[in-house]
Amino acid sequence: MRKLALNDEILLSVDKPVRYIGNEVNSVIKDREKVDIRYAMCFPDLYEIGMSHLGIQILYDMFNSFPDVWCERAYSPWKDLAEILKERNIPLFALESQDPLKDFDFIGITLQYEMCYTNVIQILDLSGIPYYSKDRKEDDPIIICGGPCTYNPEPIADIFDIVYIGEGETRYRELFDLYRECRNKGMRREEFLHKASKLSGLYVPSMYRTEYEEEGLPLIKSFEPIYEDVPRTVKREVVMELSDTYYPSKPLVPFMKITQDRVVLEIMRGCIRGCRFCQAGMIYRPLRERSVDVLKKYAKAMLESTGQEEISLSSLSSSDYSGLKELVDFLIEYAGKKKLNISLPSLRVDAFSLDVMSRIQDVKKSSVTFAPEAGSQRMRDVINKGLKEEDILEGCRQAFLGGWTRIKLYFMLGLPTETEEDIKMIATLSDKIARLYYDLIPKEERKGRVQIVASSSFFVPKPFTPFQWAAMDTTESYLEKAHTVNSAMKEQLNSKSIKYNWHAADVSVLEGVFARGDRRLSKVLISAYENGACFDAWTESFSEEPWKKAFLENDISPDFYVHRERSTDEILPWDFIDISVTKEFLKREWENAGKEKVTPNCRMQCSGCGARSLKGGICYEQKDQDQIL
Repeated sequence: MRKLALNDEILLSVDKPVRYIGNEVNSVIKDREKVDIRYAMCFPDLYEIGMSHLGIQILYDMFNSFPDVWCERAYSPWKDLAEILKERNIPLFALESQDPLKDFDFIGITLQYEMCYTNVIQILDLSGIPYYSKDRKEDDPIIICGGPCTYNPEPIADIFDIVYIGEGETRYRELFDLYRECRNKGMRREEFLHKASKLSGLYVPSMYRTEYEEEGLPLIKSFEPIYEDVPRTVKREVVMELSDTYYPSKPLVPFMKITQDRVVLEIMRGCIRGCRFCQAGMIYRPLRERSVDVLKKYAKAMLESTGQEEISLSSLSSSDYSGLKELVDFLIEYAGKKKLNISLPSLRVDAFSLDVMSRIQDVKKSSVTFAPEAGSQRMRDVINKGLKEEDILEGCRQAFLGGWTRIKLYFMLGLPTETEEDIKMIATLSDKIARLYYDLIPKEERKGRVQIVASSSFFVPKPFTPFQWAAMDTTESYLEKAHTVNSAMKEQLNSKSIKYNWHAADVSVLEGVFARGDRRLSKVLISAYENGACFDAWTESFSEEPWKKAFLENDISPDFYVHRERSTDEILPWDFIDISVTKEFLKREWENAGKEKVTPNCRMQCSGCGARSLKGGICYEQKDQDQIL
């Protein structure tokens, strides 16, 4: 009989106690005495956010398919429970067994967003585990992380024992076998980490040393391994045959409503588009597809094993999946018989996509979402969006003719080379779309006023993008630009049909600090947490004051990391990582952005990014791709 870590008194005193009891449909319970390795999969945010994450579901299923491994889960407790855990000295625990995380062999933490870093410190704090890797004892768990933020692991490098760089399906079995071997031989923690550093895709920060310039800007002078047998570069792990790899046929089903409460079908990885601001478009190259037949099998199995009433397709750009028509036709027929809903995010707004959307939204047509990213054609060429204004207007025209009356538009502010005229064009484009509706749809056929909802986030340069060298605007500059757009919106002829929203600027700037920061930031992160920062990704929880104090306490200026354009010759904190997309290609794209030169997408023409070295995916789909530009 499983005993809960929290008694009824505590559970009844906190918000949403179901977050902490586990035992969900398809959760895995094993005999702790019959497994060799226990792994706690942690998501540094609330249960309802973490339970929506597909990567956790994939690795949970994969690890538990190993007879000798028991993988369990933990999520960041909300502030009410966190306070109780600290007051009563109750250690943070895993949902399946309710055992303390400190008792596990591994604690794996996924890093999806820089603003969740203080939650990582919260997990360690509540578990009674030292913040810094160097302070951990032989009986402490191995702390490992993965996810997109690991493509610059340096701001959190001193905190993690191992950083897994790339896709998680490839290397964990080898790591578990190595751990068991070292433990059985009585090897010390450091000996295991030394051996682990030699496995492809695994970065062990303690095996490397960073030196900084003593004069002028505190730039990185050198980054070297401390042992000769530790690799100088770490190559990301990539699954080239998606149809043959792990995928959960029995995903976990929560007892409460979560952010994405549906079955998720990952149809492909990678993207052909090459937007210069988009990290995912670079780090997941090349585009690799799952076969339609495999996807049909998974769709049926997951829907039957979960009882879910909705299925969603997951990818960076679903419209670019070559088997989309066949898959959608199957899902519409299957869903119709079972009375299920279908969600198709990441579609380009074209005739085919709108036809599909019309078929799955027969009864109630929700909004159509479009991401021009920039208001002017000049800026769309700078960022390599590959989208012309006539394409946007034609997509909206077809949407209006199809019966939609609500269009969502997503833009970015603060992009490289941006001018005031470019910014104001966001309002001009929004107005053109509203005007198109009134010109196109006769008055007697209109269902009220058209709704154009324009939203802008603030540009944050990310590693391994052509814009990784770009400067960020200040908080004040970002807000000034947002107010410029807002004023321009009010001046438009159809202003009553347009609504404008923008993201929090101070959060974006802090995100930029940790996106491109170095090892000196770990002490700032810990200071900020000790000053009260946590759940920084949540608007109601974020406060700038703990961070300002933390930077001052550690004599570090955030401006160094965000407000200067970096030289292409500068040693970047993430230069030791090999993602197969070459630095030369990124430099060329950075130069092309300045020239407002568009680079064709991968299906139109190979641009020689380097991903072809992986010998698969879209790089090998067409014979004429042999000629590299």
